[in-house]
Amino acid sequence: MSRPERVVRELLGAHGRTYADEAGVGLKDTPQPLYRLLVLSHLLSARIRGSVALATARALHEAGLRDPRRMAQAGRQQRVDALGRGGYRRYDERTATQLGDAAELLSERWGGDLRRLRREADGKVSELRRLLREFPGIGPAGADIFLREAQGVWWEAAPYLDAKALQGAERLDLPKDPERLTELAGDTDPAVFAAALMRAAVDKEVARDTLRRAG
Repeated sequence: MSRPERVVRELLGAHGRTYADEAGVGLKDTPQPLYRLLVLSHLLSARIRGSVALATARALHEAGLRDPRRMAQAGRQQRVDALGRGGYRRYDERTATQLGDAAELLSERWGGDLRRLRREADGKVSELRRLLREFPGIGPAGADIFLREAQGVWWEAAPYLDAKALQGAERLDLPKDPERLTELAGDTDPAVFAAALMRAAVDKEVARDTLRRAG
């Protein structure tokens, strides 16, 4: 086994889990899980610890704000309170407004169903990314997070290894060519591999420990 293969094996063994799974989102190509992923992508894209974003996604779900109709109908203070329970206090006022506005846009334009947005993109990943960025609070980073996580169910996006995932590969001394990286991952779910690379990109300790274990 080559060293890059050992590095990938160690990375996946320790960090092979999507952010959606960690947030309790059983991702499927159905409206509610896709919406919860959109919210999670919004939260993760802010300058805040990933653990706080994940806890906040769970808090919003526990508050019943798990679909665009409930999110839009909730009072702004209800959204602020749920964000606060997750520890998402730095951006709570702005984020509460953005979540409400995004839910209204999704309901009005795509009937609350992100699969309709997917159909509108007609298989074009660049169009998917552009349409996702129309949601308040979803910028380039948020769109990348969504597509990295959704690529397991939105197959046209796979393999989706954006600049942040490739930064993780660089830290691990892995090839930065997406095709070569995909070969190293073998049959691994591309969303799982992308999430593991993302963790190496945002946490130097993940990269350091992975390289140490790989020898």
